[in-house]
Amino acid sequence: MAALSGSMSKLHRKLALVIGNQSYSTRPLTNSVNDANDLADALRIIGFQVTLGADCTHQKMVNLIDDFANKIQDQDLVMFYFAGHGFQYKEQNYLLPVDADEKTKRETNIKFNSINAQETLESLSSQTSYVTIFILDCCREYLFDDTSKFRGETSSGSGLHAMTAPGGTLLQFACAPGSLAADDGGQDRNGLYTKHLLQQIAVPNQHIDLIFSSVGTEVYKESKGKQMPYRVSSIMIAENIYLNPIDADSKQSSVPSSKRTPAPEMLFTANDEQNLQATLPKPSYSVNIPANATWAQQGVTIAGSHGAGSGTNQLSWPQGLFVDDEQTMIIADFMNHRIIQWKNGDTTNGQVVAGGNGQGNRLNQLNQPIDGLIDKETDSLIICDWGNRRVVQWSRRSGTTKGKILIDDIKCWGLAMDEQRYLYVSDTEKHEVRRYQLGEKNGTLVAGGNGSGDGLNQLNRPRYLFIDRQQNVYVSDRNNHRVMKWNKDAKEGIVIAGGQGQGNALTQLYHPYGIFVDMLDALYVADSLNHRVLRWAQGGKKQGNLIVGGNGRGAGANQLNCLRGLSFDHHGNLYVVDENNHRVQRFSIK
Repeated sequence: MAALSGSMSKLHRKLALVIGNQSYSTRPLTNSVNDANDLADALRIIGFQVTLGADCTHQKMVNLIDDFANKIQDQDLVMFYFAGHGFQYKEQNYLLPVDADEKTKRETNIKFNSINAQETLESLSSQTSYVTIFILDCCREYLFDDTSKFRGETSSGSGLHAMTAPGGTLLQFACAPGSLAADDGGQDRNGLYTKHLLQQIAVPNQHIDLIFSSVGTEVYKESKGKQMPYRVSSIMIAENIYLNPIDADSKQSSVPSSKRTPAPEMLFTANDEQNLQATLPKPSYSVNIPANATWAQQGVTIAGSHGAGSGTNQLSWPQGLFVDDEQTMIIADFMNHRIIQWKNGDTTNGQVVAGGNGQGNRLNQLNQPIDGLIDKETDSLIICDWGNRRVVQWSRRSGTTKGKILIDDIKCWGLAMDEQRYLYVSDTEKHEVRRYQLGEKNGTLVAGGNGSGDGLNQLNRPRYLFIDRQQNVYVSDRNNHRVMKWNKDAKEGIVIAGGQGQGNALTQLYHPYGIFVDMLDALYVADSLNHRVLRWAQGGKKQGNLIVGGNGRGAGANQLNCLRGLSFDHHGNLYVVDENNHRVQRFSIK
């Protein structure tokens, strides 16, 4: 394997124990052995030393785990995978051997005839390993033949119990705790979760967080929200951890061929400071929102609401909003010419993090900022400095007093960034959206650009943006009272909400602004002058569903007055910029 570009990378041996059990006397499965075999093959291709077990008895599982633990050396990357039945009992998870049912006839037998998952995890992670990845694809209903002999609490048949991730561990369930897999064992070659794991596990130069985030996204979407994978990580390493590192200049495939020496069984990790040619992965921020979710109708003010003003507890005609995965809010405080930050738990005052030095065009000033986002890769803010016709970048590091210009002479409005760190900017003067590499001045046209109009290749005063994993562009087309989707490289867009003229019917919008798309491709729209938020489900629905607001213009807890930015946190709580009330409202998911 070629070394990664830049300074010397650390090498870590890669070990995996993969077990698939399916020949149970009670509720046999159909694809667990296939899952284990296919994953073992995929891991070997990318350089893992794999120990494989299929249809294991209790004694065989014990022996495999003990022998595997003894192989672990200092700084190894370790992976454990189990596909089969799992059993939750008295807040402990047990991985079931194929002979578990015939041996487990009473409560006291459980710990002797099955494998305690928490103890196994702690055993593997207590070694001197570098990182431990622990994957359980065993969330299918299983009931022992006779649970009447179990005293007190018995199995509910409802998946696994939450577990604790020891230091240096990434813990992954195929389903959320207490829930069951949507495929119920299925008749396909692979189970739903492992099918998507196999598609992601060998992606070159992909951070492990992004691998499992992508798997979760695809499982959630294919199951239509019925199966939500669960992940807990206690990895505190300031390095990018790749399972399949490939040098960007190398022509080699990740699949060994007879003409090439197989890759050594090592893992590269690259420090963030290295000048990698390959794309540095950035775990995406995405939201799992069930299709039948509802929200509290009484909003809670979490920023502003003290009248228009310049105090740190006030806002003045706020516009764009960005909420990160730590629930930190970045608000474009338009008439205060500043970006103000509210951290989760702040109840009275925000913190000025850019501008705030009066209206002007110096590098320490902003002029009516309209939108902003956080670029975690550089720990900076990217801001649409609307009044100065420019996009600027401000470091979030303490002591920063001025920004730098990224793009000049643009009547920008909305900003978005995709997982490859391309920046997207809407231009309300040219009625278009462009994609930029950071540092690039001209960009690539991705939507509109054919003058103002209502054709499918046109926009009319585009506002806010959302970019999905496939780099499809969603844009609120303000003066056409619609939301458009431009598939990547498309020459025309698709109307996915509104487009029926200005109005207040559920088929209509009246100046849409903030937009958001969840993992089921449902679209959320800040329907500004109807003072409401609508949700359009996937599948070409002709009308939206009212989720909050719609109670007339006002300042009540169940009212809004001219909406602007819109976002969600990772719990699914909704945040809305309520411009004319100079506040940000949060509506909690039920």
